[in-house]
Amino acid sequence: MRPVTALRTKPATAASAPEAAPAIEAAGGERLSKRVAALVPCSRTEAEQYIEGGWVRVDGKVVEEPQFRVRHQTIAIDPHASLLAQPPVTLLLHKPADWVDGTEESLAKLNRQTRRNGFNDARTLLVAAKHMAKDPSGIRLLQRHLKQLSAMVPLENAASGLIVFTQDWRIERKLEEDMGSMEHEVMVDVKGEVSEQTLRILNRLQDSDADLPQTKVSINSNTPERSKLRFAIKGAHRGLIAHLCQRAQLEILEMHRIRLGRVALRDLPVGQWRFLAPGERF
Repeated sequence: MRPVTALRTKPATAASAPEAAPAIEAAGGERLSKRVAALVPCSRTEAEQYIEGGWVRVDGKVVEEPQFRVRHQTIAIDPHASLLAQPPVTLLLHKPADWVDGTEESLAKLNRQTRRNGFNDARTLLVAAKHMAKDPSGIRLLQRHLKQLSAMVPLENAASGLIVFTQDWRIERKLEEDMGSMEHEVMVDVKGEVSEQTLRILNRLQDSDADLPQTKVSINSNTPERSKLRFAIKGAHRGLIAHLCQRAQLEILEMHRIRLGRVALRDLPVGQWRFLAPGERF
């Protein structure tokens, strides 16, 4: 498989830095870490930790690079600054429909024509401008939070909904090891009205095919023009819902994943992301 960096993606229009640093470094001057070490005072190593932790502002803007050079700018250190190591984070993204989820599995399935023409990669939405305005996690956004993220739990390109990116090896291991038993809740809009007989067919299909994973289907809303079905599936199974709907002669209009285990999409806007809060568990 070609490296992800070699694929031609359609770039996001927003800047990727959490907060714009001063546009121009002072010519000459001294390293920011040296200035901070003198101001605190502390060791150069501790100064670098303060800077990389997002606790230092230069002329009112957060600068996270210890090597940034300063002269006469105003340097401010957050009164709540801490030397505690910044923990790895997990990001929850509301993927729009027709975007690739960013997992190696999905990228590997792209054909040559799609690669040549470019495609919408969900990773390009992991920028500061797409951060949910009222993120309930309370986590301060740092540049480091947007780097070294592993894409987890694949989702069909045509579908929208919850996907996960993480820096935390514990989250990564849990999502990989518990994937078969973790429930995925997916809302599926289909054309026309769904009868009770059709619903019974959907729920019986897995009984007649031992290879199909455990699935529960219920009707959320029903009209002559359009109906909404709720699928609760154990594990991530690309193409399963399309297969079941085809067997039941249902035409899918939209597919939307709203929950992974105990973590729900809730009011996260399409195309935006938020942090997994410290108390949230999959």
